[in-house]
Amino acid sequence: MVKNLLLISALLAIPFSASAQSTNPATDMNPKTEMHPSEQKLSSNDESFLNDAAQAGLAEIEGGKLAQQKAKTSEVKDFATNMITDHTKVGDELKQLAAKKGVTVPTEPSLLQKGELKALSLLDDKFDENYVDRMAVAAHENTVELFKKTADEAEDGDIKVFAQKTLPALEEHLKMAKALHPTVSKTQ
Repeated sequence: MVKNLLLISALLAIPFSASAQSTNPATDMNPKTEMHPSEQKLSSNDESFLNDAAQAGLAEIEGGKLAQQKAKTSEVKDFATNMITDHTKVGDELKQLAAKKGVTVPTEPSLLQKGELKALSLLDDKFDENYVDRMAVAAHENTVELFKKTADEAEDGDIKVFAQKTLPALEEHLKMAKALHPTVSKTQ
């Protein structure tokens, strides 16, 4: 009985292993040659970038909406309006790129970012100062670093180009955010 099972198992394995062999030497050397670019698996770092960048942008948009409601200074409200506009546009581009790469990006900020937004929403007197420190400056510092690293190290060419193209605007946002410090310091 055991001999029969072994014989049957061996006979069943032969056709599968024989049929699995390719007759095309080109695909034997590089199995990705027949795949379309959108079917090629992204590196975990590139996929993480898409997810992290999407969440960072969404946090900026939510933070901007909050600042439009709670900010006392027109400078902070104007900055917030710019963040909503710019990050919405970049977010749309990011979603298109992610879809092209077969990645579904988050549709809301991370839990940590949500916590930060919730904490900001509870502030009244010190809202402007905290928004500038925590969302405008600190969040943009993190995002600039994320985009710099990706612009230098991304394995996917489209992701690298996206990061390189977007980085100057993010650096400008950070510069604008830092310029708000004297404004909010005077009003507090």
